[in-house]
Amino acid sequence: MNHPAELALHQYLDDAVNGKTSMSDTTIRQVAADVAEAMQRQFGGQKKRKDFRLRMSNVGRPTCQLWYDKNKPEKALPYPTTFIMNMMIGDIVEAVFKGLMTEAGIQYEDSKEVSLDVGKSKVSGTYDIVVNDAVDDIKSASDWSYKNKFESYDTLAESDGFGYIGQLAGYAKASGKRAGGWWVVNKANGHFKYVPASGLDMTKEVKKISNTVNVVKANKFKRCFEAEDETFRGKPTGNKILNTNCKFCSYRFDCWSNLVERPAVKSQAKQPRMVAYVHLKEEYVNE
Repeated sequence: MNHPAELALHQYLDDAVNGKTSMSDTTIRQVAADVAEAMQRQFGGQKKRKDFRLRMSNVGRPTCQLWYDKNKPEKALPYPTTFIMNMMIGDIVEAVFKGLMTEAGIQYEDSKEVSLDVGKSKVSGTYDIVVNDAVDDIKSASDWSYKNKFESYDTLAESDGFGYIGQLAGYAKASGKRAGGWWVVNKANGHFKYVPASGLDMTKEVKKISNTVNVVKANKFKRCFEAEDETFRGKPTGNKILNTNCKFCSYRFDCWSNLVERPAVKSQAKQPRMVAYVHLKEEYVNE
């Protein structure tokens, strides 16, 4: 375990499973109120992309994506029908997890809006919790992300297209507290763990935030990532594939006009995995 609170949470859940404890009415009402607020936020009006502004929630994202958010939001892929459900799951996980922490006797400071001065600009946002004077984020994750992306700080840093590291650093700097890490809950099975931000360089991350503010102000488009060589059994195929950091970008088809998502061309599996190709050798184009 990476955090002393993990043991307290597991002990509380073990007691609950075995009927040795219950959840107080006060905590239940608070969780219910938090969920109701989230439902109002997600279902209370027409869901649409808002006017662009830099916030903690997006300041860690690639600047090319932010350029699209600001200048060509209409080029984004439409929200899938599962979008609101996924957002609600994340909100419910956060509300329940805070309730569990309360019942487990873990002292924490609840959500608070903070602002970071960056030159003449301000970047604001609301952090999730503070435990032991360190800012933590609560994330719900797919089984794959839980096991791979959130295996450690290093694996998250390798592919952080959603900007979780910059987000956490911004919250910590703005609040004058340490950057703690991420409480991650596996949506597939309820497992949870703490991933400490052990490799986070605050000075470096604050400089990146400042750079992002300046790039957004300059408002010139430049791709942040290049296409990668596809390999099969350790050898290049001659095809180019989308960079890992771009795979979930809503603007990928406009940014890469030749992008094609199709089964892996060299795979011999019955159900080949889907691959995003930026360039295909001519022999594969009409397959």
